[in-house]
Amino acid sequence: MLGAERRSQIMSEVRRNGAASVVDLATALGVSEMTVRRDIEQLATEGLVDRVRGGATTPRLPDRAELGFPNQARRLLAEKRAIARRAAILVEPGMSVGLSGGTTTWTLAQELRAIPELTIVTNSLPVADVFARPDRADEPYTQTVVLTGGVRTPSDALVGPVAVRAIESLHCDVVFLGVRGIDLQAGLTTSNLLEAETNRAFVGAGRRSVVLADHSKWGAVGLTTIVDLREVDHLVMDDDVSEDVETTLRAQFGEVWLAPVAPASADDDRMDA
Repeated sequence: MLGAERRSQIMSEVRRNGAASVVDLATALGVSEMTVRRDIEQLATEGLVDRVRGGATTPRLPDRAELGFPNQARRLLAEKRAIARRAAILVEPGMSVGLSGGTTTWTLAQELRAIPELTIVTNSLPVADVFARPDRADEPYTQTVVLTGGVRTPSDALVGPVAVRAIESLHCDVVFLGVRGIDLQAGLTTSNLLEAETNRAFVGAGRRSVVLADHSKWGAVGLTTIVDLREVDHLVMDDDVSEDVETTLRAQFGEVWLAPVAPASADDDRMDA
């Protein structure tokens, strides 16, 4: 069994039960306990599980204030870039595009800079900044940005009644939503009550709603539900999921795209300017 496949099975077991012991995993996988411990250590380094004495548990979702936007943006950067490249296919010149707050939508924003005549509706200050600041004075720049008002969160998203009213009055061709977790029972979740209301408004404002989520979001649950899984049209996730998870996702979403992740490079160690 390849290491990637073995680690995928470990993650599936941890997510299914909330925790798993080294002894049980070694028995189920037919490998040594030392091998399982090394796999758990790697998964923990990637933020996919929490390592505990004798095994692993589902990762605690850190508060955004703990990480800060730059650190969040670096986490699973290759996966976010793969998701962004795949999701950008859905956007054509002249569209009105909604982008919620979040580091994956921010990564998508960088892909959309090259598409002309877009109207970008966002409650994210970092996303708005991507479109508002060309790298060169002679760079073609044709996008229009509609930035909502609202209460500023630690991750620089604008949320609350002001943001909701602004979004509810608009009509987007497609909206892209970032989330903290995807769960069969809890649905799409976030850790901020006001952000949940704002993201619900985004879903309602789009002719098509698309969730952008790396594989670590599967099985994670934030404080509050945004919408049920079946209330959105499309999921774009990286391909580091098991066949069982893929089958489950395809049963819940109208359409699922799993984006292949390119090998890590030196560029993945730093954020785009």
